Amino acid sequence: MIRVECQAQLIVRDSNGQTSSLTDAVPLLALVDQTGSIAQAAALKGLSYRHAWGLLRAIETQLGGALIEKERGRGSALSELGQAVLRAQRLCGERLDGNMQALASEVASELNRWLAPPADDVRIHASHGYAVAALVTALVADEVPLDIKYRDSAEAITALARGECDLAGFHLPRGEFRAACADKYRQWLDPQRHLLVHLTRRKQGLFLAKGNPKAIGGLTDLARDDIRFVNRQHGSGTRMLIDLALRRVGVDPDRVNGYASTELTHSAIAAFVASGMADVGFGVEPAAHHFGLDFIPIVDEDYYFACDRARLEREPLTTVMAVLRGNAFRQSVAHLEGYDAGDCGKLLELEEGLEEGGSA
Repeated sequence: MIRVECQAQLIVRDSNGQTSSLTDAVPLLALVDQTGSIAQAAALKGLSYRHAWGLLRAIETQLGGALIEKERGRGSALSELGQAVLRAQRLCGERLDGNMQALASEVASELNRWLAPPADDVRIHASHGYAVAALVTALVADEVPLDIKYRDSAEAITALARGECDLAGFHLPRGEFRAACADKYRQWLDPQRHLLVHLTRRKQGLFLAKGNPKAIGGLTDLARDDIRFVNRQHGSGTRMLIDLALRRVGVDPDRVNGYASTELTHSAIAAFVASGMADVGFGVEPAAHHFGLDFIPIVDEDYYFACDRARLEREPLTTVMAVLRGNAFRQSVAHLEGYDAGDCGKLLELEEGLEEGGSA
C-alpha cells in the first residue's frame, strides 16, 4: 500500500512574476538561528557553504530584504525579516497540520483503492480527533484497506444512517449536557440496527497562552471585551458543547469577541492561540500541550463509533475490533494527554451508550 504525505509550503512571487519556494530556505534559517553560523548550518544540512549562501541570497533577492545579519564577534544572526519568515512557515504548518494529515489519509485511501486488489475497505466517517488519527495510523500500518473521511459528528452519523460508512465517529459530553447532545444524534440511529463502540474518554477545555497572561479563569471570562476567542465550525460536536457550556454560565455566545471566527480541527484552534491571533480557544487537551499552551479542563466526554450490528461480526470490522482491543493501540491512546483508553473496544447498546455518563 502506498502512503501519501501532504506538506504546506510558502511560495514567494516577486513583481516580475518569478517564484521561489521557502521549503529549503526555512530549515537552513532555523539552523543559522540555532548555531549563529551559516557554515555550521550548511554542514548540518549537508550543503556546501557556497550553496547554502546562494540559496539564502536567492530568497533575499525575491523578498527584497536581508535574512541574515552579521554581528561582529558573534557570527551570523537572523534579521527581523528572517525571523518573520521562520514564524510564517511555522504558522503555516501549525494551522494546516491537522487538515493536511486528514487529507493525506483520504488521498492515500482513494489511490490504494485503485492500486490494490479488490477488498472490502473499512469506511470510516468521523469527527477528527487524536485517537481517531491513532486508529488510522494503526490500520494503515497493518495494511487494512481503509477509506477515511473526516466529518463533523452529525455528518458522520447521517452517513451511517444512509449506509455510506461502516463506522461513524462522534463524541458526547459526560454530565449535564449529555441529554441535549445525544438528542442531536438519536434521530438518525436505530436501537435495533446500531451499536456503539467506545473509543476513548477525553477532556475538552480552554486553550490559553503559556502562563495565562490574560488571567483567564474559566468560561465566564469569555464575555470580557479584552478576550479574543477562536471557535469550531457550525455542526461540530465541540461547537455544540461550547454553545451549551457558555449559556449554562450565563454568557451569550453571540456576544463573545471572535465567536464567529472558526477553524476545522483542534490542532488548528491551538495553533491560532499559539500564534497570538486569539487569547483562548476550546478543544481537546493533547492539542494544547502539542502547541505549548496552558489548558483548563471544562468537561469529560466519551468518543464513540456507531456501527451496524449486522456487520460487526464480519470482516473488515472484526479486524478493526481486534486493533481497538489490542494492547499496542490502547497504550498509544493512553499516552495522549487527558485520554483514557480503559473501555476502548467496549460494545454498548445504543441507549446505554447515549445515556451513560449522564452524571459526571
